[in-house]
Amino acid sequence: MSRSIWKGDISFGLVTIPVSIHPAEERNELTFHLLDGRDMAPIRQQRVNSVTGEIVPWEETVKGYEYEPDRFVVITDDDFRAADVEATRTVDVLAMVRAEEISTLFYDRPYFLAPASKAARKPYAILRDTLARTGYVGVASVVIRTRQHLAAILPVGDALVLDMLRFPSDLRSADELELPGSDPAELGVTDAEMDLASQLVEAMTGPWDPSAYHDTYREALTALIEHKVETGEVLAPPIPEERPAAGEVVDIMSLLKRSLDERRAAGGA
Repeated sequence: MSRSIWKGDISFGLVTIPVSIHPAEERNELTFHLLDGRDMAPIRQQRVNSVTGEIVPWEETVKGYEYEPDRFVVITDDDFRAADVEATRTVDVLAMVRAEEISTLFYDRPYFLAPASKAARKPYAILRDTLARTGYVGVASVVIRTRQHLAAILPVGDALVLDMLRFPSDLRSADELELPGSDPAELGVTDAEMDLASQLVEAMTGPWDPSAYHDTYREALTALIEHKVETGEVLAPPIPEERPAAGEVVDIMSLLKRSLDERRAAGGA
């Protein structure tokens, strides 16, 4: 099991369920180091005292809030906890809403919730199965580290997932964009074009299989790195497929027909 980043209780009405929070995502990103291009020596980033110029050891650093220019008040971990003891140890369920009512724009980062004791297993299962049966998700508030989060509690298989939600103030409005309206006639969209697009969608439908998708860019970059390690040669980038230039008027019908024919051919093969 991954390391727990938080322990506390789900507060659901009068019911409390001891749980621990575990990261549900694993970022397999390639990491790169900044080097001095003259001799390939790694460049170090250090914490330096802005007055003395001395390097500050990590254990000597503290968190400070600047309440006036160049005047700080130090806040300790105990201070963060003392600000609201209840908030720092509770996933407080505020409401139950239909899952489909929450736009995907609000979902930010998933975490697994695990029962933190043997006694917590039964109420954990009851909450999980009730949410699965009713189609509701719990909207909750939780404080992790130094920040309060809005979150959704939802069932995924045998697990309860705590998915951090963005606050409305964190999202921009699409009203700022110049988007096409919903009147097909105004856009010059024909019934034939819509029918072909629908056929293409139908031809591409299938069950959700996450194992069918992978990070092709990361794989290509890894292969390039391995090649450079072995030979020192630089691989020539592939020639990109020709696409219509920006602003060029394209024949939607022909593109849809071509896409549909290719999809059907691939399906037949």
